[in-house]
Amino acid sequence: MTAYRARLTESDIRRLIKSDLEDERAAAAHKLCRSIDRMALDDVEREAAQKILSVLAADAAELVRRAVAVTLKASDIMPREAARRLAGDVDSVALPIINSCPAFTDDDLIEIVRAGTALRQVAVASRPRVPRDVASVLVAEGKQEAVAALAANDNADLSEAALGVALDRFSDAPEVISALAYRQVLPLSVTERLVVLASEAVREHLITRHALTPETAIQFADFARERATIDLVDQARVTDDLPTFVAGLNSRRVLTPSLLLRSLARGQISLFEHALAELAGTPHHRAWLMVHDAGPLGLKAIYDRAGMPPRLFQAFRAGVDTWRALQAEGGDTGSAVFRQRMLERFLSQRPDAAREDLAYLLERLDRPADDGWRGAVSAA
Repeated sequence: MTAYRARLTESDIRRLIKSDLEDERAAAAHKLCRSIDRMALDDVEREAAQKILSVLAADAAELVRRAVAVTLKASDIMPREAARRLAGDVDSVALPIINSCPAFTDDDLIEIVRAGTALRQVAVASRPRVPRDVASVLVAEGKQEAVAALAANDNADLSEAALGVALDRFSDAPEVISALAYRQVLPLSVTERLVVLASEAVREHLITRHALTPETAIQFADFARERATIDLVDQARVTDDLPTFVAGLNSRRVLTPSLLLRSLARGQISLFEHALAELAGTPHHRAWLMVHDAGPLGLKAIYDRAGMPPRLFQAFRAGVDTWRALQAEGGDTGSAVFRQRMLERFLSQRPDAAREDLAYLLERLDRPADDGWRGAVSAA
């Protein structure tokens, strides 16, 4: 242990051992901990250092324990039992260790979550890495502020199931919904649920902040939800997820004729096919054949079987015909240019449908978001 003495003065050692003043002993403890953390130790020295830290973690003076916790909060020299002792201390000592110490096992962190206050749960949720098991317990049992902190932590390993639990528990908590919405990676099914919840938030905002009737706000919320859902499918570019995505829409009763018409107008023929298959209870390959390869009556048959409204059939017929014509001309049917041409040609055919069913199409779909809001409200 002579290496420590080379970095500490005799006065430091005397203050740490004998001083009656807590602030002097805390300053000496800080200096000792900083020296230990910065030194290259062999196994014998490391063991000796950890024994010293265990003694300091049990010191009677809170300032000394706090100096140890703050100075070594992220150090791998901190022994696990000392870290557990400090984690059970007062908040000023416990929170830095809970938030950063690498010595804890998953079980240790779960124990802290289950026994701790909201502040301690937030400290766990904000750690540099939150393992999946710990995150799942936090989501299921944690306080709202802890779940919000966890959702805001992109280094928290949140499973799709855990994200769903967070939405189930805190669907009416804007700070949780916002934190989830801004995560860097989200499963498509979770994003679709967030779209629905976000539209509710927009409705509340419009009713409370602007001179709008509730009816107008509700109409715009529906517009925003369906527009955003189609945009999600545009951006996802993961065709393999469409069956699950469509089934999720149907289970939440948002797989509406209006949504399908809007998707078709944007060239999303795969979404339209999968939606018809889902609604008609038939395999996708059969729905594809009836839409594309079964003669003029094929589309009508699968459309009727899906329970779609008869008055909109000609609009959907025009959309499918437009998609076929543009595909035959060549080009990438998934591109933004294709979608724009699809929309323009579809509108130029003026399919026979009620005005309210085509109101969305008559809006400029590619407007910036703010213009889209004004257009939706004026249409309503």
